[in-house]
Amino acid sequence: MASPWGNEDTQQLIDILGRYQVKATFFVVGDWVDKYPESVKALHDAGHEVMNHSNTHAHYPQLSSSQVVADLNACNDKIEAVTGIRPTLVRFPYGDYDDNSISAARSIGMDPIQWDVDSLDWKDLSAGEITKRVTSKVCPGSIVLFHNAAKHTPEALPSIIECLLKDGYTFVPISQIILPQPYTIDHTGRQCPQAQDKVSG
Repeated sequence: MASPWGNEDTQQLIDILGRYQVKATFFVVGDWVDKYPESVKALHDAGHEVMNHSNTHAHYPQLSSSQVVADLNACNDKIEAVTGIRPTLVRFPYGDYDDNSISAARSIGMDPIQWDVDSLDWKDLSAGEITKRVTSKVCPGSIVLFHNAAKHTPEALPSIIECLLKDGYTFVPISQIILPQPYTIDHTGRQCPQAQDKVSG
């Protein structure tokens, strides 16, 4: 889930996820951490991952490598100060990135994360539309994008979770579905294990 905006429903989302014993990954902006440190701590204390969504929600392709690194580190510092854990994942603002953004993130040991199912909850779709959109598009290994402070997400979440659990899915934080290095990412954003060279001896 991404958290660039308000804070109204953060506890409600924590409660819903807790009811189903689901752990999620929340990507938060540094400015949001400044405003709502108690919410960041609540997310962490509930067992969710709190990861980096940039410090100021800038368009990374417009920044130099050093600016990207500085922005990521600024957000990491803020999250670490509240949770005690330094983020290792980043979701680029607007899903907007280029090779430079990716190289800059990897240079400080961070993995960039995209998604393959967008709930479009930020468009104020109804709970039914969000549920239908997500449950019809999810496949094994999917990363689903939601936002906090989106109007109908708390209403849609229980039915989405129940439907996917019934279909045999499990929910894990994103760090648990990243392949160990080395891997490549294809044009659809899927991780592909890289064949290891066999050494004959």
